Amino acid sequence: MNDPKTWDEYLDLVHQAVYEIDEMRACIDEDAGDEDAEIYIQFIDPLDAQLRKLFDDMTSDRYEFQHDTDLPFMAIVQRYGRAIPFRTLLETINRTHRKGV
Repeated sequence: MNDPKTWDEYLDLVHQAVYEIDEMRACIDEDAGDEDAEIYIQFIDPLDAQLRKLFDDMTSDRYEFQHDTDLPFMAIVQRYGRAIPFRTLLETINRTHRKGV
């Protein structure tokens, strides 16, 4: 996945991640009891809250790039990365957070 070159591209990536969370929730609702659903339940709420807060901060001009700090959701990515279908998207968002556009 290519790193975003503009603020709008970066915002779009975060919006895509929020959409992916919504899709993951829909899968959990359909596949309750499935092994994947059981794993998703362990991290979906905090990941959802953190991504929505990030998006809200970005759209409300409260967001700042931080070159020496990972975004909070990276702890979830590090722990559950193999179970997150859009892990690469989250890593790209974090890399951009650290590097800027």
